[in-house]
Amino acid sequence: MKNYEIQDHQLYDVTSFEIVADYVLRVEFEDGTEQTINFEPILLGPIFGPLRDLDTFNQVRLDTELGTLVWPTGADIDPTVLHDWSQHGEAIVTRRKKQFAVTV
Repeated sequence: MKNYEIQDHQLYDVTSFEIVADYVLRVEFEDGTEQTINFEPILLGPIFGPLRDLDTFNQVRLDTELGTLVWPTGADIDPTVLHDWSQHGEAIVTRRKKQFAVTV
């Protein structure tokens, strides 16, 4: 997949990733940028909660058709969200904690 622009929004694909610590991935994108993301705070609920098991989390793989990371639980995250994590990550964590009634 390539960059596509829809209504003034860039879409990005993940091209590679590396596990750099427990629940932390360095994710590279087709535009040459990267994000280092700590996923631990969002591992809540029926889809992402099972990823608290580190062995399951570490089964992450790159789905080249979707252009994003996927886990065997069915969890995945939009690649554009991953790309822009530094801008929106805190809001995502806060929303997930509210959604699953975890004290922020």
